[in-house]
Amino acid sequence: METRFRDTNADVIKTDLLVLPVEEKKLEGPAIRALNRRLKGKLSEQIQKSKFTGAEGSSLSYSTAGTVPASHLLLVGFGKANDVTSDTWRRAGARARKEASAVGAQEIAFFFAPDKDPDDAAGAVVEGATLASYRFNKYRSNSSNPTALKSLTLFKPGLKRTPSLERSVRRAEQTLPGVFLARDLVNEPPSVTTARFLGEQTQRHCRGRGLSVEVWGKKKIEAMNLAGLLAVNRGSHEEPRFIQIHYQPSGKARKKVALIGKGITFDSGGLSLKPAKSMETMKLDMAGGAAVIGTMSRLSDLRPDIEVTGYIPATDNLPGGNAQKPGDVIRYLNGKTIEVLNTDAEGRLILADALALAAKQKPDYMINLATLTGACMVALGTGVAGIFSNHQALADNLMRCARDAGEKLWQLPLVKEYREALKSSVADMKNVAGPHGGAITAALILQEFVDDIPWAHLDIAGPAFAETDTAICAKGGTGFGVRTLVRFLLTL
Repeated sequence: METRFRDTNADVIKTDLLVLPVEEKKLEGPAIRALNRRLKGKLSEQIQKSKFTGAEGSSLSYSTAGTVPASHLLLVGFGKANDVTSDTWRRAGARARKEASAVGAQEIAFFFAPDKDPDDAAGAVVEGATLASYRFNKYRSNSSNPTALKSLTLFKPGLKRTPSLERSVRRAEQTLPGVFLARDLVNEPPSVTTARFLGEQTQRHCRGRGLSVEVWGKKKIEAMNLAGLLAVNRGSHEEPRFIQIHYQPSGKARKKVALIGKGITFDSGGLSLKPAKSMETMKLDMAGGAAVIGTMSRLSDLRPDIEVTGYIPATDNLPGGNAQKPGDVIRYLNGKTIEVLNTDAEGRLILADALALAAKQKPDYMINLATLTGACMVALGTGVAGIFSNHQALADNLMRCARDAGEKLWQLPLVKEYREALKSSVADMKNVAGPHGGAITAALILQEFVDDIPWAHLDIAGPAFAETDTAICAKGGTGFGVRTLVRFLLTL
């Protein structure tokens, strides 16, 4: 899809679909008045008939029947002016893309007159229109993809094509393939997305200037004493993989960042077996790893001036004959030990390996993403990820980047008093505590492996997978985290 900018009026632009954002109860703007004149008053009649007011989330579709150069018209409600954000523009872009698919439009012209932050708004429109086009139809026998968009034109009278507008759009275009890659990896069946497959896909997609990939097999994992990964893998016939992706900028790196993603390719719960219903979507349990792979795959195009290393421990968690048992103890490479009382709390066991390994490299920041706890979903629902951090400035930056990207983060506390509930009678700690505060106690376990390095843990159990279609994503993997991480890396 080509993105264009034009200095023109709504009643003269030729396009398949003309999109006009409308603030609530502001239906007398110059663009609507000009179109209504050309349509001989029929647009205002349709607005009154449908009771369209411009309320947020509302829309009005109208076929012009050749009365104006645009074949179809879409009014998109923006709500109250003070409530308009970049995410409002993102959702409008997505709504425009879905309408284009419904009417078979190949070209969209989008009236673009934001009151503030035009650069962010431009990138958001492109993001929304592109994200809404994603479909995972690989396994459908009668699939039909949406009509391909040839162009998206942002226009208004006097619009100037500035370098900052172009940069915002280009960043969106360079980032979104990483989101789609993460979605694809999550949406594949778990019998396809094995640890071996994740390693192969990483080698395939993380290529280009400054990027290199290492995929460790079981022997190397044993040699590196990644005991948590080996313990979780014991019940599987599929060998584990430990994936490292390294990006080195062409010049001197200003910062050094470690990204760690949980790569449980399917989670049965191990011997602490999940109920059957709870396993239905457990292919999503590698969404954190997918987000790291998706992010790293874009760095050769985005070219941040920082060194970034991605770490993904990958295995499934199955109840095979040699599976780890409740009561087993794992000794990690930093010397700390964990008693395993619940084999379904396995994500923290493999992340501990990756965090301890990453900490040895002394990065400036460590960020891990994991579909870690159902407790976080109980607290925040399915649309919001929890963030825990030992460094408030890092947490604030990540939350700001998430807000700008349209991905929701909410900070939860690292309650040090809860550490008492993790005490084990035979090891340094156990992998589960009591029935309450499970997201917090899981985060406290991870904190034991980061030393004093500024660190943030994103529990993405809720937003990593959409159970129903949303404005910017069909049911399935969402690619949550990629856009936030890219924005964060580009702020350093």
